[in-house]
Amino acid sequence: MKPRLAAEKEWDGVAYNILLVDDSETVRAVLMKTLNLAQIPLGEVFMAGNGREALEILKENWVDLVVTDLNMPEMTGFELIDAMKNDNLMKTIPVVVVTTEGSTTRIDDLKQKGVKGYVRKPFTPEQIREMISKVMEAT
Repeated sequence: MKPRLAAEKEWDGVAYNILLVDDSETVRAVLMKTLNLAQIPLGEVFMAGNGREALEILKENWVDLVVTDLNMPEMTGFELIDAMKNDNLMKTIPVVVVTTEGSTTRIDDLKQKGVKGYVRKPFTPEQIREMISKVMEAT
């Protein structure tokens, strides 16, 4: 049996349905690989190229967590977060932002809108695991 690192968490047999939202197919693939490397137990993983696609997925599927970029065409991550906040069911879904955006004003604004976590690109599997663990424990 492989020894566990102190930072590793037991996930208690829970598998999460996660929605990855980024306009870059490459970034979505890297996020998916990172989730696997971070040993996050995954149920279904949905992918969207912008906020509009994400909202359609959210209307049709059970999602435990949304991981989104901010700067995307058609509908940005900011607009997605606003739309989720204004929907009675979607507003309960935790959101983690993964972006190159570094403005502390914007980050504070996102937290006021209910965003539960923020990870700056480039990221490590450990950062993603730690953030998702923290967010999912709080829900």
